[in-house]
Amino acid sequence: MCSHYEAVRDRQRLKTRFQLVDVPEGGRWDLWPGYLGPFVRRHEFANAGDEAVPEREGVLGSFGLIPHWAKDTKIARQTYNARTETVASKPSFRDAWKKAQHCIIPADAIYEPDWRSGKAIATRISRQDGEPMGIAGLWARWRSPLGETLHSFTMLTMNADQHPLMNQFHKPQDEKRMVVILPEERYEAWLQADVLESDSFFKLYPHDALRAEQPPVRNNSLLPDKNNSLLPDKNDG
Repeated sequence: MCSHYEAVRDRQRLKTRFQLVDVPEGGRWDLWPGYLGPFVRRHEFANAGDEAVPEREGVLGSFGLIPHWAKDTKIARQTYNARTETVASKPSFRDAWKKAQHCIIPADAIYEPDWRSGKAIATRISRQDGEPMGIAGLWARWRSPLGETLHSFTMLTMNADQHPLMNQFHKPQDEKRMVVILPEERYEAWLQADVLESDSFFKLYPHDALRAEQPPVRNNSLLPDKNNSLLPDKNDG
C-alpha cells in the first residue's frame, strides 16, 4: 500500500509529461491521505465534438476516495489505496469502478517502509530514468452537506510478493503490495478503457526500471507533518 507520495512539483513538467493544457492551482507536492493533490482524467466533455475541449484535464482532489454516500471526508484515511482484487466489490470503490472513472496520479516518487533493519525506515521509490510515475487510479465526485463539490482519488494496488524490489517493504509477515504504475504509452488507453478492459492494465512495473533510496534523516519519516489533521489509518484497499 502507499499512503505517502510526492506529486510532480514542476508544473511545466506535469503539463508536458501528462499532455495537459493546464494544471490546477493549489494542493501540495508532499501528500498524505486527506491532502489535496492533482490527478489526471479524461476531460468530461472530450466526446462532445468540440475541438476546443482537450482530451485530458488536471483536477485537484483529495488523496483518498470519498464515495458519494459518505457523510464527511474522514473516510479518505481508509480509501487512499484500492486493491485490484476487491475493487469491484468494495462499497467505497465499486461505483467508481463500475463507471470506469479512471484517472492517473502523477508522482515523482512514492514512499514505503523498509523493515529489514528491524524498524520502519521510510524509503523513497522513483523511476530509474528520473521521469514521473503515472499511477493508475479511480476518481469520484462528492457533494458536501453544504453543497460544495470535492473531487477525490485512490491509487490501485496489486500483489507484489514476487517483485524483486517491492517485496522488500512492509513487515516480514505482511503481504507485499505495490501501486499500479502505467507505461506512458498506455496512459490514454487507461483513461478511455471501459470496466471490462480495466483488469488488463494490472501489471507489475519492471523492478529494474525503479530505484529505492533512503532520504535524509529529517525527511525520513512515516508520519505526516504536524499540520496534517488526517493521519493515515486502516486502509480499505
